[in-house]
Amino acid sequence: MFDYGDKVDKVTNKRREIVFIILAGFFLGTLAILNILGISRQIDLSFTLFGKTIPFIVFVGVLPYPITFLCTDFISELYGKKRATSVVWVGLLLNIWVLFIMWLGGALPPHPELVDGGLPAIDDPNRTFFQIRQWTFGATIASMIAYLTAQFIDVHIFHAIRKATHGKLLWLRNNGSTLTSQMVDSIAVITITYIYAKSAIMIQPGETVAHGMIILILSNYVYKMVSALIDTIPFYIGTKHLSRYLKIDLRKEFVKEGKSDEKIKD
Repeated sequence: MFDYGDKVDKVTNKRREIVFIILAGFFLGTLAILNILGISRQIDLSFTLFGKTIPFIVFVGVLPYPITFLCTDFISELYGKKRATSVVWVGLLLNIWVLFIMWLGGALPPHPELVDGGLPAIDDPNRTFFQIRQWTFGATIASMIAYLTAQFIDVHIFHAIRKATHGKLLWLRNNGSTLTSQMVDSIAVITITYIYAKSAIMIQPGETVAHGMIILILSNYVYKMVSALIDTIPFYIGTKHLSRYLKIDLRKEFVKEGKSDEKIKD
């Protein structure tokens, strides 16, 4: 049961548990999806502005990624920094689990002959799995490093802003933490993916690797940035209604958390 130091009925305690499980479930489920399908396809959303083509290319895995930050922000706001950090660590274990299953699937018989870039022949039915396996290894290794860095930055900046503003300016800590952490994530995941899974990154003919990677990094970041700005609305509405539904006095909890931090420093 969640201990807020307040006396609430069993129904409220159960609500707190269920909401936490839902938020953590969306977070972890999204994480698993983007690791497996993350770099399996590049989506071209390029558009024309004032007669000039603006390249905008993102990996399919980035589409649901902003949800992970919205979930950790909800958990941080409603359940505190420690619980948000715990979910981030569970996410790391999930990444390791995905890697293990992919490794095991390739290690078990039958063992097809690997001929084309470490993959079975094109007409081999095992090729699809080994291609996904190769991309998943690259995406997961990249996301594990980027994920840990970005998510911990997100949680720490969120609480640093929360403390500096004395629990006010919800929009600032939501956007400030997410925009900063997602820039770190975008740079790290594209760079590391290129190192571990070059075949997943399509460089257009006549285009340099550096130019292609910059387009990918900026496209992925802009997508995340716009998503972060948009999710301010559901974050405000959700925090307001969930805090009432769960009977959590956020101002009171902020004061308690601040005192707790002071005790730790002492």
